[in-house]
Amino acid sequence: MRRRHHTLPAELNRFVGRSSELTALTAALEDSRLVTVVGVGGVGKSRLVSHAAATVQNRYTDGIRLCELSPLRDPGLLAHALAESLGITDHTSRPPHEVLLDELSDSRMLLVLDGFEHLVDACARLVRDLLRHAPGVRVLAAGRRPLRVDGEQVFDLAPMTEGDAAKLFTARAAAVVPGFRGGDADRASVLEVCRRLEGIPLALELAAGRMPVLCLDQLLRRLDDRFDLLTGGCRGSLPRHRTLRTAIGWSHELCTPEERLLWARLSVFAGQFDLDAVEYICSGPELPVDSILDVLAELVAQSVVRREESPAGLRYRLLDTVRAYGAEWLEAIGDAERLRRRHRDWYMGLATWCELEWFSPRQAEVAACADSALPDLRAALELCLDNPREAHLGRHLAGTLWFYWVGCGRLAEGRHWLDRCLAQESDPGHADARLKALWVLGYVAILQGDFTAAAGALHECAEGADRAGNRLAAAYATHRKGCLALLSGEPGRAEELLRSALASYEAVGELNSNVLMARVELAMALVFQDRLDVAVGLCEDVGRVCEEHGERWTRAYALYVLAYAAWTAGEHRRARALLCECITIDHRFNDLVGLVLALELLALVTASEGNPAEAAVLQGAAAPVWGSVGPALLGSGHLGAPRALCEEQAVALLGAERYEACVREGAALGVDAAVRRALSAPEPPRPRPVVPQQVQPPETREPAGSPAGNGGGAAG
Repeated sequence: MRRRHHTLPAELNRFVGRSSELTALTAALEDSRLVTVVGVGGVGKSRLVSHAAATVQNRYTDGIRLCELSPLRDPGLLAHALAESLGITDHTSRPPHEVLLDELSDSRMLLVLDGFEHLVDACARLVRDLLRHAPGVRVLAAGRRPLRVDGEQVFDLAPMTEGDAAKLFTARAAAVVPGFRGGDADRASVLEVCRRLEGIPLALELAAGRMPVLCLDQLLRRLDDRFDLLTGGCRGSLPRHRTLRTAIGWSHELCTPEERLLWARLSVFAGQFDLDAVEYICSGPELPVDSILDVLAELVAQSVVRREESPAGLRYRLLDTVRAYGAEWLEAIGDAERLRRRHRDWYMGLATWCELEWFSPRQAEVAACADSALPDLRAALELCLDNPREAHLGRHLAGTLWFYWVGCGRLAEGRHWLDRCLAQESDPGHADARLKALWVLGYVAILQGDFTAAAGALHECAEGADRAGNRLAAAYATHRKGCLALLSGEPGRAEELLRSALASYEAVGELNSNVLMARVELAMALVFQDRLDVAVGLCEDVGRVCEEHGERWTRAYALYVLAYAAWTAGEHRRARALLCECITIDHRFNDLVGLVLALELLALVTASEGNPAEAAVLQGAAAPVWGSVGPALLGSGHLGAPRALCEEQAVALLGAERYEACVREGAALGVDAAVRRALSAPEPPRPRPVVPQQVQPPETREPAGSPAGNGGGAAG
């Protein structure tokens, strides 16, 4: 768990008003472990809870975490989404619900859940379990209805007071109309606008967005016309949800035909989107691609579309209420199904581009792009699975995303989609998509330690590839069988299978991160058979190819083997440098297996340098990570040997009591702090001489077929 961290969005403009609500809400958080802010759409629930959370973040040792649930449609993904927002990476096959409870059991944090109402039953169950099992966790939720969980304090958010509403309208109008101050001459008109819109912040912001083209009197006249139309001239108050719809509808009417059309088409996006996606999905004869940028800019200026910065670059987003209005129009004009398919095709193309660019210097960019696109990738997968005739497209997409499931710490969600896709009836005309999904499922299941499921998927893939004459799928099935043998304590069998797979890859001209990983896994099989020189040669070759192509993820595993070789040769400085680079890469890609193995080898190097206390701290820092990797790899004789030798050396020099104290210090660090410690640990000026020795596994080897590992990208 990352400590003292928050994932709240940066405020793009000034928070206006709501001082009394803010005080009352923060006080409610003191009294109750679950506070739910409820209110009509557009009343400002999300903004208030985010601002309130930011004001109290120092109260929580483990920080504030925001989980936005509005883009999520599948209740089965709720725990996955929450784990994602919490920064939890788990490579085991444990249910995500169980992982969350374990990870948060001793945490002290504020969890902010926004937009849960369409998942209220699943969300209520999860929140109830979290509150029971994690006494230091408090939940601040925002939605249109309560969760109805025991102990819940409901905070009903009313529209803004007249004074606050006027301040908000004036502030937003001044942002788009230079010189507008809402002074005495305008005050009566501003207050009347606020009364017409009943103090609903979203309605006020939409109205303010029209100020560059309408004066206050024009604004009021148009609002009067719109309200008279809906009420038949009756001056009675509209229900507030109709007030907001009226304000949105009024803003919609003031848009040009091109702006209305783009608004409707943008509703197919589930999360953030970029300009390229808009130009592909939303353009057409009525909306030429070269006009998209200008039309989108107008919608941004009118507060219909929000502009956001993300790790993947500039992105845009529709608020839920605005998206829903656009979706109704898209259905009304009969274009929804076509746009959804166009949306799916774009994200299938994006996934294909990402898969290709994963083997390039753009690996980190690909990871950020996939993170940003995840809500829309989920929507694309859902659309494929909704139609049995298009299930093969879902299998293709789930298989194409192997780099994301495996390389970016998303094994559990990958397993969710692969299982769902493969459970659908197969179309004999699309065997290749099923074969790819099968070997990817085998890969994911191996890394989760589910060796039975992995063996079944790989066996089916191999048989299907043989029938279809698909040499590439056959090579991948053989490769992953070799990985399975390696982790099952059968290095000789692993070597045989991996050499066969590599020969097949070469025959079909395949070269990518998977192929290079097969070479590293072969090197590990050779290390386990005491053939270190050959293994070093393989990893040096892999390093050169990685450098040529800008590949980083696989390179980390090659660095691990080379660092081990440097340690055995007594080259501690070189081993440390290689491991520091390895740890940096593994941490960047959330590859916990690579990270924990590198930390433990660095601990052994540190002990060999004559600093047993620091070695014990690193050992302790690695220990909690094993809980997210699983006990199988932890018990592996081969991969666990550096840990055993480091403990032996450190205990001999420190004594058992001091060693355990240092281990406890490391265990309390958390992953991010452990990585910082590992990368900054100074080398002792006079390292204690330690005779290098080959690490040998325990004499009693695990029986063939027993789990020996799971987790990140490779067998090791």
